[in-house]
Amino acid sequence: MRGDTLFTRVFINRNVPLLALAQALSTTLQTLGLTTTPLAALAMLDADKWMATIPLVFTHLGLMCGTFPASLLMERIGRRPGFVLGSLIGILAGIVGVIAIYEQSFWMLCLTAYLQGISISFAWYYRFAAADAAPAQLRARAISLVLFGGILSGLMGAETAKWAKDMLAPVTFAGVYLMYCFFCILNLGLLAFLDIPKPAKEELREPARPLSEIARQPAFIVAVLSSMMGYGVMTALMAATPLAMLGCGFTFEQGATVIQFHVSGMFAPALFTGSLIQRYGVLTIISVGALILIACVLVAMSGIGFYNFLWANLLVGVGWNFCFIGGSTLLTTVYRPSERAKTQAAHDFLEFTMTAITTGLSGAILAWFGWSFVNLLALPMIATVLGAAVWLYLRQGHVDLAPQPR
Repeated sequence: MRGDTLFTRVFINRNVPLLALAQALSTTLQTLGLTTTPLAALAMLDADKWMATIPLVFTHLGLMCGTFPASLLMERIGRRPGFVLGSLIGILAGIVGVIAIYEQSFWMLCLTAYLQGISISFAWYYRFAAADAAPAQLRARAISLVLFGGILSGLMGAETAKWAKDMLAPVTFAGVYLMYCFFCILNLGLLAFLDIPKPAKEELREPARPLSEIARQPAFIVAVLSSMMGYGVMTALMAATPLAMLGCGFTFEQGATVIQFHVSGMFAPALFTGSLIQRYGVLTIISVGALILIACVLVAMSGIGFYNFLWANLLVGVGWNFCFIGGSTLLTTVYRPSERAKTQAAHDFLEFTMTAITTGLSGAILAWFGWSFVNLLALPMIATVLGAAVWLYLRQGHVDLAPQPR
């Protein structure tokens, strides 16, 4: 009963549902970029078709470059001003994207993607903003509830991409980037109601360990590997899917539908992932996530029909959900309040470094070796997640989700 009461208090606190809605809009923006950018790039390229996923690499480079500045800035000025700045950068990205499509400039499209990545790097801290405000035993649920907001993007993002593609006809795809601006403006309106206090000065003055010492903790290592490898597998398959489906004769609308199911797989389980972590333990959920990713690879390699793509993308979304929420929850056990910003930033920096690498390689590997080989290369990353979770369990057994002592 005590847990239910605390859970109700966290949910009723307006910050959690607001952050969930903001997450929905942010993920809608990512879905718009994922569904459209590789195909827009493909239309701009002649012989170098393998470069079609390069703009997505710039998205993840933006994420990677934005994580430390975003986290450290929000430590000083507060979460809400930081989130507002991220949305303003997103509006700029949308404007540059419209120009890139009209000018048919591949490198301007890469700049668009880079700005999108910086904007999104702020938004990925929504989950930590909720976790930091929640009681220790409810952090997994707070993270889950915020990420569950992304389920709305499965419908909004893909459907918006479908009808906005020709909104500014005869210039294909320009309307998608115009809608990108629109969703960023909506997010600004939503963030106006967010009420998250700045970190107390006393917290910032507390003794903080060096990042190198924090990173040597076994739980930090496993948290990073779970998020990093799980995200790497997901982005490699997700980035290659629209191009692979186009090569197999499927339409843009069919590819958008597959991405829609994929995004639903990413965020729908978040409704109960936090509860599963509380009940069965964070390492168990990470391990189950790795097994689901293996199932995804088996489905993807069994054929190139529409439902192979659909089920593989749905499964990789669910597997990512378990690995990512599990890793994010595990991370909250390794730092003190004064160490929060740099530890969260280090986690996300390593995570998005991996996604930048896998996104870039997926397009080249798809062009040179084919869809099956993209999936085959995911297996070592999945094995790393599973091995790390088992290693930590054998080392210390149950992981205490209570925070570090001050």
